Amino acid sequence: MGILRVREIIAYTPLTSVPMMPASVRGVINLRGSVVPVIDLAVRFGRQSVAVGQRTCFVIVEVEHEGATHILGLMVDGVNAVMEIAASDIEPAPAFGTRVQTDFIAGMARVDGNFVIILDIGRVLSIEEMAVIKSGDLLE
Repeated sequence: MGILRVREIIAYTPLTSVPMMPASVRGVINLRGSVVPVIDLAVRFGRQSVAVGQRTCFVIVEVEHEGATHILGLMVDGVNAVMEIAASDIEPAPAFGTRVQTDFIAGMARVDGNFVIILDIGRVLSIEEMAVIKSGDLLE
């Protein structure tokens, strides 16, 4: 995925709120002694915040920004699988018909007979948003 690598998926734990952050930044968690900012992907996509349930979890990712690698948490309502998809299996995203803004979609792929949306994480976690998170000293 280039700028993004999934490090792990962890169960939901309570967040510590941080004032003056964008609505999509739900707060921070302590991950083995490191402060990790957590972004609510539903809010980032212009939807209602993720309702915490049994499957709610954090996808912990590595993101490149300004020449450094940073750790971020993505709060999601659940994860079914993490898989690698060959570039040749990725098709262009349609201009309509998805619940995610097309700006955030890198493409679509067929997995087990169903289409899955592939996010363009560079647009989901924009440079501007990364700068705001960094200005709050949330990136280590």
